[in-house]
Amino acid sequence: MNSIFQMKSATVNDIPLILSFIKELADYEKLPHEVLATEEVLRESLFGEKPVAEVLLGYLNDEPVSFLVFFHNFSTFLGKPGLYLEDIFVRPEARGKGIGQKMLAYLAHLAQARNCGRMEWSVLDWNEPAINFYQRLGAKPMSEWTVYRVTDNELNELAAKNSYMHPIEC
Repeated sequence: MNSIFQMKSATVNDIPLILSFIKELADYEKLPHEVLATEEVLRESLFGEKPVAEVLLGYLNDEPVSFLVFFHNFSTFLGKPGLYLEDIFVRPEARGKGIGQKMLAYLAHLAQARNCGRMEWSVLDWNEPAINFYQRLGAKPMSEWTVYRVTDNELNELAAKNSYMHPIEC
């Protein structure tokens, strides 16, 4: 029997499935303790008044096997938008069937259709299978860049350092 793979844009009805994929990805990345997302948060973030990301779901023979989360960013040097791949995950039983490649190829097509200048993503240093996969697709590591992040208390402290509502004296 031939397998049939299909992709579709997620809808609000897919929120429980999306959260399930997020948790599976977090387990794979050894980061389940970092998942704070809830169905309510996803509903607002993905399908609320101002959606901030999009989700693509992959189905093999009508069974959900993969997901991809992306959003637009902007390159000042190119003067164009880009697509940032936040997450891609293929369930273990569906790996090795070309599903990840099909999903990334679709995202690349979407980036072209939206006049994006590039696609970018991050990968954990230890994730050799993903690194090898991305390199086979022609992706290049941006080794001269380091990702920085502020969250939780650090984000609150940084925001409190200056009020943007008042003039800043230099």
